[in-house]
Amino acid sequence: MSEGTFPDQRRFIRDDDYQAAYKETLAETLDLRNWDLGFDPKTILKRFKEQVGHAVRDEDALRDFIREEFFPRLKRPRDAPECAGVYPASMERLAIVHESLLFPGRVEAVNSTVVSHDSLPIAITQIGVAIVGYGGNTGVFSQRLFRKELSSHTDGRKLVREIFEKRQARAMDEEEDTLSKLASRNIRAHAELALLLDRSNAPWRMGYGNPCSRELLSGSGYSSLLEASLELLQRLVRDHQKFVFVPNSLDDRGLLTFGNALYGGEYAIIDTLVDESAYIVNRWNYDDADRKKAMAFVKEYCPHIVRGLFRASDQSPPYLFYAHREHVHVAAHVAMADSILRRERGFPMLLDVADVACRGAFGSEGFLGMVNDAYAQAGAKFHYANERKRRP
Repeated sequence: MSEGTFPDQRRFIRDDDYQAAYKETLAETLDLRNWDLGFDPKTILKRFKEQVGHAVRDEDALRDFIREEFFPRLKRPRDAPECAGVYPASMERLAIVHESLLFPGRVEAVNSTVVSHDSLPIAITQIGVAIVGYGGNTGVFSQRLFRKELSSHTDGRKLVREIFEKRQARAMDEEEDTLSKLASRNIRAHAELALLLDRSNAPWRMGYGNPCSRELLSGSGYSSLLEASLELLQRLVRDHQKFVFVPNSLDDRGLLTFGNALYGGEYAIIDTLVDESAYIVNRWNYDDADRKKAMAFVKEYCPHIVRGLFRASDQSPPYLFYAHREHVHVAAHVAMADSILRRERGFPMLLDVADVACRGAFGSEGFLGMVNDAYAQAGAKFHYANERKRRP
């Protein structure tokens, strides 16, 4: 097994980098003479209004430029998909999607939640996944992983040194705690996709995030997980095709900048996932066989997955979406039809419903209650509790 990670992308931040971002030097920020004494809501609110007002006006000017200069050029790159461009959503088609797909339950969405507990004797990770549709058919699925570094069969002579080294390594560099990442990210992403494909019966499937995420394309260095994930993705692209994935984050700020130039009720088709997925594969530390498998998938299947942006209403922010190129226009209308049910949020409500179902069944409160009860039954009610949990 290769425990691959991306190379360290951190770099030293120079003083002029800080000044360019915050419009003041780092020394000025650190100087306590420039800090406010006490709490003056009137002064603070005035500054908020000034700063937000300037930022919004600058963004509006950028929006106009993007609409005039960038949108007309979407079709020009040689590697752009044939469907690239900006389109107004059809109100008639949105109504059809409501009546024939969404409300009869012919679209189902998957979302998940993960909660964890970590202490000296044991780490517990709980993954919950929900499938929901407006037709009333729902299912919730869960898995719990128990990580113990001690074993009753451990040789006593090696015990102290081995356990010390393992635990100190986790404490010194949390980013290198590959097993915890595997449980909370990679297995979770794999489970979402597997359930979307194998436990949903709806013609259209809706997922959260990027279907070709780093978690699925890397397998976290585990060849068996990589192979299983690629098999799922191949089935999604080759056999199912009627899918739409929508993330809800600011990770892709550059693309969302272009999305912000869309009017409410518009969507744009930008590119395929070839370049982004190839970038992930090229940066990951696979062994040679796994790298070939991952890159072969990217070359064969990622040209069929297109990336776009939509904005459900003028009151809502833009969101990315991913779909099969053969069904991208219907996919955009499915995402937008579900999103206009709450115009101020403009995000697919089915994904939010699935999230609520997950948290209701597998949220942190119930999980920690069971964990604390188990400690109490073991005679260690507060012995291993996190210090922050005991604060008054």
